[in-house]
Amino acid sequence: MENGSLSFANIIIDISHEKVDRPFQYRIPERLLGKVEVGSCVSVPFGKGNTKRQGYVIGITDVPEFDPEKTKEILDIEEGEMSAERIMVQLAAWMHKYYGSTMINALRTVIPVRKKSKALVKRYIRLGMRERDAGDFYSNCVKKHQVARGRLLEALLENPDERIPYELVTGKLNVTSAVIRSLSEKGVIIVDSEEYYRNPVGDVNSQRKDITLSPEQKNIVDSVIADYDSGMRQTYLIHGITGSGKTEVYIKMIDEIISRGKQAIVLIPEIALTYQTLMRFYRHFGERVSVMNSTLSPGEKYDQAKRAAEGDIDIIIGPRSALFTPFPKVGLIIIDEEHESTYKSETMPKYHARETAIELAKLVPGGASVVLGSATPSLETYYRAMKGEYKLFELNRRLTGGTLPDVEIADLREELRSGNRSIFSRSLQEKLAEALDTGHQAMLFINRRGLAGFVSCRSCGYVFKCPHCDVSMSEHRGGMLICHYCGHTQPVQKICPECGSKYVSAFRAGTQQIEKEVLKLFPKARVLRMDADTTRTKGSYEKILSAFAAEEANVLVGTQMIVKGHDFPNVTLVGILAADMSLNASDYRAGERTFQLLTQAAGRAGRGSVPGNVVIQSYQPDNYAIISAAKQDYKAFYEEEISYRELLRYPPAAHMLAIQIWAKDEEFGKEKANQLRAFIDRMRIQNAIIIGPAAAVIGKINDIYRMVIYVKHEDMEQLAGIKDTIEEVLGEWEKLGYLRSIQVQFDFDPVRGF
Repeated sequence: MENGSLSFANIIIDISHEKVDRPFQYRIPERLLGKVEVGSCVSVPFGKGNTKRQGYVIGITDVPEFDPEKTKEILDIEEGEMSAERIMVQLAAWMHKYYGSTMINALRTVIPVRKKSKALVKRYIRLGMRERDAGDFYSNCVKKHQVARGRLLEALLENPDERIPYELVTGKLNVTSAVIRSLSEKGVIIVDSEEYYRNPVGDVNSQRKDITLSPEQKNIVDSVIADYDSGMRQTYLIHGITGSGKTEVYIKMIDEIISRGKQAIVLIPEIALTYQTLMRFYRHFGERVSVMNSTLSPGEKYDQAKRAAEGDIDIIIGPRSALFTPFPKVGLIIIDEEHESTYKSETMPKYHARETAIELAKLVPGGASVVLGSATPSLETYYRAMKGEYKLFELNRRLTGGTLPDVEIADLREELRSGNRSIFSRSLQEKLAEALDTGHQAMLFINRRGLAGFVSCRSCGYVFKCPHCDVSMSEHRGGMLICHYCGHTQPVQKICPECGSKYVSAFRAGTQQIEKEVLKLFPKARVLRMDADTTRTKGSYEKILSAFAAEEANVLVGTQMIVKGHDFPNVTLVGILAADMSLNASDYRAGERTFQLLTQAAGRAGRGSVPGNVVIQSYQPDNYAIISAAKQDYKAFYEEEISYRELLRYPPAAHMLAIQIWAKDEEFGKEKANQLRAFIDRMRIQNAIIIGPAAAVIGKINDIYRMVIYVKHEDMEQLAGIKDTIEEVLGEWEKLGYLRSIQVQFDFDPVRGF
């Protein structure tokens, strides 16, 4: 047999995060040719004693790494039920192909870190006295303004039969160990210590209360479960307004799925992993639910993966990485707030949790159903629902209390003309004064999406846009405006070409400026600020939100992190400053992002018994994204936005491949980027639109130059073909040493600008 007709398999013997980059090559015997495939579980002779071991095939090649005569042969394919490991290897192979990553990188993404650690001692806090006596003690704390003691007692009295983890009290409730020690010495509380088997939520008692669903909610659950029982595995979209009860629908669906012996994965954006949201799942499902997120130690992550694989838990909740929990019997995958950009990885492989979940659902034994939920679905998801690829359900009634707020758009051009140079419109000032006078709270949201300052006329709202790409241009040093999609440049104009005004400038604003302005107008206001500066330390995010929830402040100023999924019943006013900031980012998704942010921000007001007000401040009050958000009208926004996407062939009307190039030397980077463009041109792909190479939005970071080529096409396979061709070119460049000076990555249907 000649070497050319031999086939070899690269096999991982010990499938763990630390060892996936050490595959071993084995020869595939003739009897197994065509049967061994990527993901196959095989038995092989391993080590000096040729001990029989199991391994997983991660690649097949006809190129031997060693002398073929000395390469050991695969013994057999291991039959049996599809294991979680095998599923993950197949998923990694799909990610490797679909997103242009190396197989090793894809494997390291899907295989959880497994670091064994010693058992730990965990502490819990519970009431040490009768509930009535504890209530009296709590009232006394409130009278004496003992805020921390009061906060702890309030949490314990909320569920007097439950214990609260010590770390939760010191972290999220912001109660010091000295306060805990003092209360313990008085016998008010008891601190229990016990060996901790790393279950981050095992301390919460199950309090399964029957959830009563509305007819709308029940219809969704019944339809999904009926499909499941009939063998249909679909992707569903629940389009529900803020507060319409999507969580209850999720819980009821999970109940049904686990009663059928299956497991469920619930993905939540990292920023929305609120204690409040998670506790609703924990209280219902008890110890059968766990969490996987970035706050867990490696040991905790290891234990959750182990518990999942052994069937010790039925439900895992977490951000996109929780998707790779090694459940052997997944029946349901839920992605809440599916429109969030955090579901897209920004490191290789640049996978999207939505697409990856749908692929995983196909791979698991028996298949799984995928449920996507959002008040403002991504255009991709809604587009597929409209085409019938996903099944659409709608929840149009607010069930969590309160009504949708009254929304007003303040025209900042008119404010300027009437002499108001404050960052607050007159209407917002009046409503803020009213909220503070009546003992209510307000949230002021500065829309800072779109980091490079766009240039606009403050008099008429005109924004300087690229004539070729219909995106705003950004001001760079040297008085030049640059389009980050096609590279078009033009000088900054001092006079507005629309109205002749001289009020032309790049818009920049910050949370500190807003905080100062609030205190200038309302010296007695108690202001909390939440932005990248104030949330750098661990736990600071929760501390600020806990303090605001406890009404230690009556105004919360912040960036987009304050508008995601939080429920503050006493908030009656939301002020949205600089609504246009994200609208004018150099990104084709700018309108969609603006609509989503404004809708979410508006949804924070009026969630209690008092009706809410929202003031959206804008220099472009007639923009369709702002008008639709003010009306909370997703369909009107979608119809307008999708027409632009179809006209310009942006996702979801077409697919887009971003080829991202990093270079130490600018000229060398440009030369190689132009060569890549030439390779794509030579492929002569019909109906492809090729843009660039152009400078990235941030053209240089840490002395590394960044360039990008965009290719648009309706057929994803055509773009995958371009990616494969460029990977072959990069293989040649690696031999020539070019890749020491440049780096190339691929991003399909990018959700963030580059």
